[in-house]
Amino acid sequence: MSSPFTASTFRAGALCGVLSGLLIALPGLVEAFTGETSATSVPLALAPAFALPLLTALHLRQGPAAGSLGKIAATMNLIGLGLFGGAAFASNLVLFYLDEDVVDETLTGPTVPALIGSAAVFAVGCALFGAAMIRARVFPRVPSWGYAVILPLFAFLTALPDSPLTSALHVLVGVILVWLSAALWRMAPGVEQHTTDPNRTPAVSAG
Repeated sequence: MSSPFTASTFRAGALCGVLSGLLIALPGLVEAFTGETSATSVPLALAPAFALPLLTALHLRQGPAAGSLGKIAATMNLIGLGLFGGAAFASNLVLFYLDEDVVDETLTGPTVPALIGSAAVFAVGCALFGAAMIRARVFPRVPSWGYAVILPLFAFLTALPDSPLTSALHVLVGVILVWLSAALWRMAPGVEQHTTDPNRTPAVSAG
């Protein structure tokens, strides 16, 4: 029986993951010298959207090995990424262009607790999904551990004022996403062969 998830599904997720990683790492590297600017805020606002296909593809690829923990972790991570991505979009494309007095007036009522809650859900989701990757042993251990440890730290420390620490975190997160994406891309041909209907002629993988 053939699977609906073909090599192209995983390659698409990998390409989105590379783009997400670059949209995080490169602005972070630039901000180490320039601080936050309009040119760095835009890619940082868009990066979480491209991480969604990567997360989905990672979960699909390791699903059988990750078991129930993988399903729970992926669900929580997707919810957290959606919340955290929305917060990042608002922060980088809306609040960044407002005066500090206006920002202080805007961040009232449930706004700040909601933002903190979004970061907390994202951090827990990343820790769980990273643990699922470590347990499944489908993807390399170094970026899997990085996903479990660095991304939860990133969720909270990224709100701090620009510093070498925040810039380094952006670069590390970008490297982790690109590393996982590269591993996913390399596995895609094997997925194609494994999921091909045995009654059909196997597809020949190019490259």
